[in-house]
Amino acid sequence: MDSSGGRLVERAPASGAVPTRRDACPQRGRQKGNRRQVPAFVWALPPIALLALFFLYPLALVVQQSVRPDTGGTSLQPYSDVFASEAFREALGTTVWLAVGSTAGCLVLGFALALIIAFVPFPGGKAVARFIDVFLSFPSFLITLALLFVYGTKGMANGMWTDATGAAEGPFQFLTTPWGVLLAEITYFTPFVMRPLLAAFSQIDTAQLEVASSLGAKPGRIIRRVILPEALPALAAGGSLVLVMCLNEFGIVLFTGAKGVTTLPMLVYSKAILESDYPAACVVAVVNIAISVGLYSLYRVVSRRVGA
Repeated sequence: MDSSGGRLVERAPASGAVPTRRDACPQRGRQKGNRRQVPAFVWALPPIALLALFFLYPLALVVQQSVRPDTGGTSLQPYSDVFASEAFREALGTTVWLAVGSTAGCLVLGFALALIIAFVPFPGGKAVARFIDVFLSFPSFLITLALLFVYGTKGMANGMWTDATGAAEGPFQFLTTPWGVLLAEITYFTPFVMRPLLAAFSQIDTAQLEVASSLGAKPGRIIRRVILPEALPALAAGGSLVLVMCLNEFGIVLFTGAKGVTTLPMLVYSKAILESDYPAACVVAVVNIAISVGLYSLYRVVSRRVGA
């Protein structure tokens, strides 16, 4: 800069001069920006590759095996044979009614228990709420074994009955029937409904309940007009989750030893392990997957409408 003549004259840098830090910064910034411009799809490649390797590829093998009969070639004959069999129709009906019945029982029982834990103060209420989180980590067969110890043929209830009456056997024989499977599934899956319900109830302003009570509303009306609308998204989420899990439940049915209770997962096990009929087992598995995906899609549609 030169101030001669009252004007500021900008001098150009001398030839061969080393550029200052101020001159080099824009170029360095452009180079750093160029290095950061990585296409977005590159970051999606690793998870897509892992998903394809560990999930999509085995699923594709199952679908492929379902259209390859033992006689060779590619055919839909395994689907025709399975759909025409009485065992498949019975397994499908048993799976659906057990899943629907268990889901309905879990919704009713879970809603009632969540109401008590959230709005009825009692000693140990917080401990019970924390135990529900721990209960979710239990395997399903553990709960089934616990029920067998209590209500099984040689369980505690039957043992006390035979000791008191001298009878040869106790009256509690329902665990080996479909009703025993239903009880075990309701017992195990109810906390999966309670957990989202407790989270939803924690967001309800207690002032609304106090105002409704002060205006003379009875508890039933408060539950119906204030609490239930807030709980609908959680009920939809928990109920749909339980429904899908019950459709695919295997351990409970196996460990109860219920005779004549064959669900779709049990039919897959029977066809693949006991009969070595892998095309038929894959057909049943594909049907089970299709039902589960369809129910999940229905859940997504319902959850958007109720605001979940």
